[in-house]
Amino acid sequence: MTDDELKNLVASLAIDSKVLREAQKQTDEQMKRTDEKLKSVGIQLGNMSKNQGDIAEEFFFNSLVNENHLGPIKFEDIMMNVQKHRGNLQEEYDLVMTNGDAIGIVEVKYKAHENDLDKLERKMQHFKQLFPVYKTYKLYGAIASFHINDDAKREALKRGFFVLQRSGKVVHTDCGETLMVL
Repeated sequence: MTDDELKNLVASLAIDSKVLREAQKQTDEQMKRTDEKLKSVGIQLGNMSKNQGDIAEEFFFNSLVNENHLGPIKFEDIMMNVQKHRGNLQEEYDLVMTNGDAIGIVEVKYKAHENDLDKLERKMQHFKQLFPVYKTYKLYGAIASFHINDDAKREALKRGFFVLQRSGKVVHTDCGETLMVL
């Protein structure tokens, strides 16, 4: 290889290297914009899921305020979104129902799955450690959902949980002092 050929080769490699660096810079910028868009979509989807969960919690809370029982067990009080931290344990309970000797823990999902039963079981196991004042109370678990597939429902019942679902009259109507009549 002659000196001129070698110089031309080095020059072309330098140009190729510059082109590659520019292409890499453009690729990096595009990937950053894509990551930002994906993050935004993820937040939107996460918020949609949270909103659906909030809707389900409100529905079952209002339903249980009016019909405060799990099967034959009548409760006096109901609390929503109870959070507790004690030592190394921390849990959040969607709905907690109480009477003089029993606690009902209701895990609320928009769409329940079998793994949600494991969460409910864990929360029930931690409840008396987090709330020792209730150590002598009977503890009942329930899964409440707008939709639960048959396998998850069978498994919930097998584990001894109550299953709460929407059915029947679900519309409540309030009216103001003045009604519009045409």
